[in-house]
Amino acid sequence: MERLARWIVKCRVLILIMAVALLIPAAIGYIGTYVNYDILTYLPDDLESMVGQGYLENDFNMAGTAMITVEHMATNDLLALKEELAAIPGVDEVLWQDDVLDASVPAEMLPEEIRSIYYNENATMMMVTFTDKSASDSTMKALEQINATLKENCFMGGMSAIVADTKTIAENEMPFYVVVAVVLSVVVLMLGMQSWLVPFIFITGIGFAVVYNLGSNIFLGQVCYITKSLAAVLQLGVTMDFSIFLLHRYDEEKENGMNSEDAMVHAIVNTFTSISGSSLTTIAGFLAMCTMSLALGADIGIVMAKGVVLGVLSTVIILPALILFFDKPIHKYTHRTFIPKLTKLSDFVIKHHKSVLVVAVLLFVPFAIAQSKTDVYYTLTDSLPADLPSVMGTNELKKQFDMATSHFIIVDDSVEGYQISDMCKQIEKMDGITSVVAYEKFLGAGVPDEFIPGDMKDSFAAGGKKMFMVNTSMKPATPELSKQLDDINALIKSYDNNAVIAGEGALTNDLVRVSDQDFKNVNISSIVVVFFIIAIVFKSISIPVLLVAAIEFAIMINMGVPYFTGTTIPFIASIVIGTIQLGATVDYAILMTTRFQEERRAGHGIQEAVKIAAETSSQSIITSGLSFFAATMGVALVSKIELIKSLCLMLARGAVISMVVILLVMPAILMVFGKLIEKTTIHFLGKPEKLSKERAVQ
Repeated sequence: MERLARWIVKCRVLILIMAVALLIPAAIGYIGTYVNYDILTYLPDDLESMVGQGYLENDFNMAGTAMITVEHMATNDLLALKEELAAIPGVDEVLWQDDVLDASVPAEMLPEEIRSIYYNENATMMMVTFTDKSASDSTMKALEQINATLKENCFMGGMSAIVADTKTIAENEMPFYVVVAVVLSVVVLMLGMQSWLVPFIFITGIGFAVVYNLGSNIFLGQVCYITKSLAAVLQLGVTMDFSIFLLHRYDEEKENGMNSEDAMVHAIVNTFTSISGSSLTTIAGFLAMCTMSLALGADIGIVMAKGVVLGVLSTVIILPALILFFDKPIHKYTHRTFIPKLTKLSDFVIKHHKSVLVVAVLLFVPFAIAQSKTDVYYTLTDSLPADLPSVMGTNELKKQFDMATSHFIIVDDSVEGYQISDMCKQIEKMDGITSVVAYEKFLGAGVPDEFIPGDMKDSFAAGGKKMFMVNTSMKPATPELSKQLDDINALIKSYDNNAVIAGEGALTNDLVRVSDQDFKNVNISSIVVVFFIIAIVFKSISIPVLLVAAIEFAIMINMGVPYFTGTTIPFIASIVIGTIQLGATVDYAILMTTRFQEERRAGHGIQEAVKIAAETSSQSIITSGLSFFAATMGVALVSKIELIKSLCLMLARGAVISMVVILLVMPAILMVFGKLIEKTTIHFLGKPEKLSKERAVQ
């Protein structure tokens, strides 16, 4: 490693040139990476709802749909609007009453089965189907043109419209996330670092790693918009520690009399050794999300783990070159630090260490209960501003047609027409069903088969399957809709064992079930993998238990706060917050424990070693914790997407809670369990022969 470090120091100008040059392919990769704005597409492919979506997409060309409510519009204008919409590239069909009966027939003269589907007082409804799925580029562009075409009293809702608006608002906000995160991080670094220039050097060094990470996502095929929104901010917050460690070590070596180049060589070697070990816990925490059945976990986990690796490499390769290049101005323009070492707090905790642990144990019970009772939401509409066109359009569907969502029932074409009619009649009697749209219903309404257009017939039968649509007033991700889906599923499988239900309601219902299991899997796997890494690094049984317990206590407080504040959190937060908080902040506990071990090896007693470890670690922990807090809180303040806002708010709060828990509880743990740690850790105080030599010298 020393040979590599000397090469880095010697070739620092070449390294900076190469670093800048690599930004070009990274930028091209960033621009070329496809971003997926539909979370539901990340569900496992073998779920029945996803199988049904495959039928809709491949056989019926209905993977993407939107509902348009039109108020107070004459029939001729409606027909003209329909033709305009149908001509838009990416639109497959626009379905309305004239696809079944002549548009000249007055609404009041239509059979009730048809009138109830298309009309309600002064409003009528059209259904738009797209040639590709909701999240595709062609559908996104088509939706933009549809919005531009719609008249004043037209409202578009449904899943495709919501996905399109999510894309628009996310793309508009993402640049602000990075700007705000950078500005607030610089402010925190100004408070914690002595040099006026260092914060900008750190941001530049991390910036290279962030751009490389975002650009290399092109090799993954696609990333979720949540990942794209948070990757830069999280990478900034999580890897800032590495830069701080390098500079501190560099300054320390210079104070010991080394010249700049030799000091940087030693700083690189020692920093790489320390951060490669601590970064493993962060990487492992992110990779634990790959155990999720929901592929979104792997999406976030792989991108962030890759970001940490690139952050480490940037810290030991690019940042040293930057520091040496700006060495003179860095140490010329200095000021006093405003983040102090917490000497008095350390004294207080050591003096009252038993009381501190008792309070922690007492807090454990209420927050453990609160965490399990926190309310969670799963629908995209709940994460978007109420004044978005798609949200307003979806609400208009609910208002005019009492329709919150639609189910697409798909059965084998061997199921007879009369059996489908029977199914429709039984489904119509279920609570919450507002209408059932089926080819067989049109025939039942007295419409001769030869009068129904061929395109209309094809919409209900294709690829060896038959399909009919069920509209419901029940909102997705509610217990009522879940029961309704179970009842419908039991009914249709009595006619066809391979029948499936597709649509937003069924997908969201499966999302609820998958997420509940993912929450358990991710938490267990992240704890286990971090436990084993700490156990290997320290060669200890007790240290991983104590360190993980401290951070899990902080996580429990963070996850319990929404219950006491009456806040409903997005489902993804309940799954990933604990994993990210564990991986990102367990370093604080590792830092203090490592310093405690060093002081014990230096011959200090447990109390003195804890005091020194707590005091010397406090400044770095506070600077790191506040940097993470600032980056994520900045996004929470500017984002209008509730899902992003909630995630960042919880991450910001988690950073502060972890910071406080480590500063207060960790010293108390070391005081109480110090002897146990020494007995259950291999060579905690150093190898016997080495200790003998040191004592002989003394």
